[in-house]
Amino acid sequence: MLRALTLSAALLISAAIPGFAQDANRAQTLADIKTQLGQLQSEIDGLRQQLKSSGAAGLQQAGGSSALERMDSMELSLSHLTDRVEETENKINRVVADGTNRVGDLEYRVCEMEERCDISTLGKTKPLGGGSGDSTAVNSVTAPAPDSAPAGPDLAINEKSDFEAGKKAYDAGDYASAADLLETFKETYPGSPLMGDALYYRGDALSKEGDTANAARAWLAGFSADPSGKRAGDNLLSLGKALGKLGQTSEACTTLAQVGARFSGSSAAMEAQTARQSLGCQ
Repeated sequence: MLRALTLSAALLISAAIPGFAQDANRAQTLADIKTQLGQLQSEIDGLRQQLKSSGAAGLQQAGGSSALERMDSMELSLSHLTDRVEETENKINRVVADGTNRVGDLEYRVCEMEERCDISTLGKTKPLGGGSGDSTAVNSVTAPAPDSAPAGPDLAINEKSDFEAGKKAYDAGDYASAADLLETFKETYPGSPLMGDALYYRGDALSKEGDTANAARAWLAGFSADPSGKRAGDNLLSLGKALGKLGQTSEACTTLAQVGARFSGSSAAMEAQTARQSLGCQ
């Protein structure tokens, strides 16, 4: 049993090496690992009690005093590992909180620039990555975004066709209609998996109509709706460039820097670097 526990501890330690939270294919979550660590600690405690209750003969059969020493060593390793898991979880939560606060600040600043925007209606900013603010992994996005509705989760009736109607108007150069259709899509299908794409095209349509402030709001909403999706880098890039056009140079530089940090190696990141240079960002 002691050997089995040692093997279990080794497997858990190998599963919790630095960087595990960034692996999108890893089945275990931080909560899973913490639970398993607690279970393993309970098993070690139970085995220790069994050895003590078995008397000198049982202890000698298990390996003598060295058995207890090995358990002490395992408990120390478990304690260190638990500390590392909790430290990693805290770091992830701080990153999510900081990113969410930055998005909320941008929403507020963009709203301030609009005459008809009521700041009191903005509501609470959704945590980056979705959910209720629990730790999540942020993945780099390098794949090109599709021009039509992407494959993915099941869609509501007419959801895909309504998106494609707005995209068709956009492709035809009817930007006013495209902006209206995609705004209707946003109101009709909140939480849609197509929202990142829909708000990207709405923002671009508004920009081509000369409405930079509302375009910035659309791109910000698109990024907030899906901060790790295929359009996230494009939405954040377009938002940064729009803030530059609106004279918000400091905010533009910060936003464009985030494109490179979040989507390293993507075309959006390279374009963001060029945009930062043209704005004279430090």
